[in-house]
Amino acid sequence: MSTVIIEGPKADTETKRELVRRITEVVREVYKVHHVSVVIHENEPENVGVDGELLSDVLARRKK
Repeated sequence: MSTVIIEGPKADTETKRELVRRITEVVREVYKVHHVSVVIHENEPENVGVDGELLSDVLARRKK
């Protein structure tokens, strides 16, 4: 069995369904396995750092 862990932003259920379906298809095709687990870790922007800054600060600056 293969396990894929996705680290990303919060998403609605339909988006997660599509992500899990498509990731599973690719892993099955490439690895030639049947069982695939996908784990989604949703991260708040204030819990992610990019180039030494919190992502929430970067996003707030872009909105100005």
